[in-house]
Amino acid sequence: MTSVLLSNGLLVGAAALGLVSIALLWRVVVGPTTADRVIAVNVIGTSVVVIIALLGVALGEVGFLDVALVYGLLNFLLSLGLARLSLDGGETR
Repeated sequence: MTSVLLSNGLLVGAAALGLVSIALLWRVVVGPTTADRVIAVNVIGTSVVVIIALLGVALGEVGFLDVALVYGLLNFLLSLGLARLSLDGGETR
């Protein structure tokens, strides 16, 4: 009983984060500044990492946690790239 309740709670949490991520797509498209867009993309990426981890725990699939870790590292690299791009103004060296 407890594990079913825990799994359902984790799935509800993952669904709630999914809805927040979908709502943040509006900020990515409309965002008044580039910084708003970069932060929204970073938050969406972080939310996806947490969603994958929650699904892995709720479904008992340990492989999902490895995927979440790799996606988190890629999200970090994307954040660094977007920050550099926004600071340099798109100039290459």
